[in-house]
Amino acid sequence: MNILEFLISPAEASRRTGPNDRIVFSSRVRLARNLKSHPFPGHAKKADRIKAYEILFPAIRSLPQMGPEPFAESLEKLTPLDKQILVERHLVSREHAAKGAGSGLILNREETLSVMINEEDHLRMQSLRPGLQLRQAWLSIDAVDSDLETRLDISFSEKYGYLTACPTNLGTGIRVSAMLHLPGLVLGEQINQIIQAVNKLGLAVRGLYGEGTEALGNIFQVSNQMTLGEAENEIVERINKVLLQLVEHEENARQSLLEKKPKVLFNHIGRAYGVLANAHTVSSKETMNLLSLLRLGVDIGMFAQTPKALVDELFLISQPAHLQLNHPDREKLAAEDRDIFRADLLRGRMKSVPTPQEPPARSSETAV
Repeated sequence: MNILEFLISPAEASRRTGPNDRIVFSSRVRLARNLKSHPFPGHAKKADRIKAYEILFPAIRSLPQMGPEPFAESLEKLTPLDKQILVERHLVSREHAAKGAGSGLILNREETLSVMINEEDHLRMQSLRPGLQLRQAWLSIDAVDSDLETRLDISFSEKYGYLTACPTNLGTGIRVSAMLHLPGLVLGEQINQIIQAVNKLGLAVRGLYGEGTEALGNIFQVSNQMTLGEAENEIVERINKVLLQLVEHEENARQSLLEKKPKVLFNHIGRAYGVLANAHTVSSKETMNLLSLLRLGVDIGMFAQTPKALVDELFLISQPAHLQLNHPDREKLAAEDRDIFRADLLRGRMKSVPTPQEPPARSSETAV
């Protein structure tokens, strides 16, 4: 099965909506599980990984939650471009994309359930939802987990809970996270204070692709750090409350900029529009930061009739693998050629975006 034909188009994916999606791009709940009496992938020989894969693959593929025709394939049969596309869509981790024989992926048609076989653990199962939908994501993946435990012998300790490759995942094996767009807090120079406050609550703040990555485009990933000693639903509810507070802080930061530094804000957004609409070479990093400002401009009403989905689509298709996929001759692009092609693509798409206009004045009591 061809993964590129299976995946939802970037345009359709960008039109998906959810609660608080002006600020929360997506919600994810991931569970780590391992087979009993099988060595963990990091310490397993190739034959052991393949044996585990042969047990897991049919059990997961036949789960009713995965639907009648999921994408199900060994990673060794995917091309490097296929894998990078999946990484850019957050359907697999960067670490999993580096795997080959003995590792696999099963993905439902809606792209709301993704199961990685033999990543760091035998199973990394994740539920994805647009906007702030942690509870819905948790209920979805919990149903998968419950069904799977009737089919497989999962490694579990009465003392430590689910046994995992990384000690920080011991216990429930749950990782609850959300991707947030926080340009107001960054421009208002409040982001470091917010990150410190979130860290003190036992949560981690990371970049676009998780641990060790940069917060490109003012996009931050917030997640729990420990999973031992707290029930899954309690973790979900605790993080949901923190995320609602972050949404409020970001809304307040945007309103404050509009009231106290409107010209500075409009200047940032106007310059971003100018570069995106006219540049002839632009890097991936610069593009992400410029699109962040464009998205902020759409949110505060500077671009009449411009849908947020257009900007979200540009976020996706301007990334390296998606850019390579859209290149006419499909030849591997050098970095310089990729930056030129990216600029060409952006100039073409920006023709439908009108010149930014100052938004109508709003009272301090009106939300941005």
